[in-house]
Amino acid sequence: MSIWGEIKSSFRLGSNLTRLIYINLGVFLLFGLLRVFLFLSASSSGWITGFMAVPANLQSLMVRPWTIVTYMFYHEDFLHILFNLLWLYWFGQLFLQFFAQRQLTWVYLLGGISGALLYILAFNLLPPFKGYAEVSLALGASASVLAVVIAVATLQPNFTVYLLFLGAVRLKYLALATVVIDIISIPVSNAGGHIAHLGGALFGFIYVVALRRGTDLAKPFYSISSIRFPKRNRMKVTYRSHNADYDYNYRKAQKQKQIDDILDKIARSGYDSLTKEEKDILFKANNRNIN
Repeated sequence: MSIWGEIKSSFRLGSNLTRLIYINLGVFLLFGLLRVFLFLSASSSGWITGFMAVPANLQSLMVRPWTIVTYMFYHEDFLHILFNLLWLYWFGQLFLQFFAQRQLTWVYLLGGISGALLYILAFNLLPPFKGYAEVSLALGASASVLAVVIAVATLQPNFTVYLLFLGAVRLKYLALATVVIDIISIPVSNAGGHIAHLGGALFGFIYVVALRRGTDLAKPFYSISSIRFPKRNRMKVTYRSHNADYDYNYRKAQKQKQIDDILDKIARSGYDSLTKEEKDILFKANNRNIN
């Protein structure tokens, strides 16, 4: 299989975490190469950021409403996307131990939108930013990633992770430190970025609080998403092989639904509410599907 074929197969058959990482990388490479082409042809590339990043100016936002989504997949600097995707990978894997695949997708998207909305509101309503809304743009996946991080930390505050130089740290302290750093950094530099981070973090917290009360804030969006079970549209040589492929995909879908139901139960009532059979199913699934 070619490299491109492997990438397509990994995207189609991988987890939602894999897809989110691939989309961010794909957008970064696409516009990075486009900038090189424009530079070599002596053309301006400034319009790219204006096309993808979300503006604080309300009139500009009305002209480019798609940017409230595209900004969370768009990065200009290598280090920016590197650190965002490392956090997304680490905490995305942790997120999927307690939540369903579709929840990761929508916490990422809705967390990013929440971050954009708080950023836009702050730059249009707060006195320190008066006049800056006309020229300010926000970009990057940080708000979306913080939504994922804070959601996991809110659900499992005492879960321990091991950090380089720091050793064992509970998620609640890591989440608190991240939020505090963003708050105290607002007057120092990149105020719009830090405010967007806080918007994403706020959504992650509210999402889990609501989930514990029986309300999944992302549920209205599940019906419009088909990301969980990609269909394979390959032509089969014989009728028998077509049926075998159909049966395999059906069993796989049913198994994934069973796992998602168990993860939903954990989010609502905690791990201890599971039966022994449900714990066995989850244990076997985690040992087979390491992303």
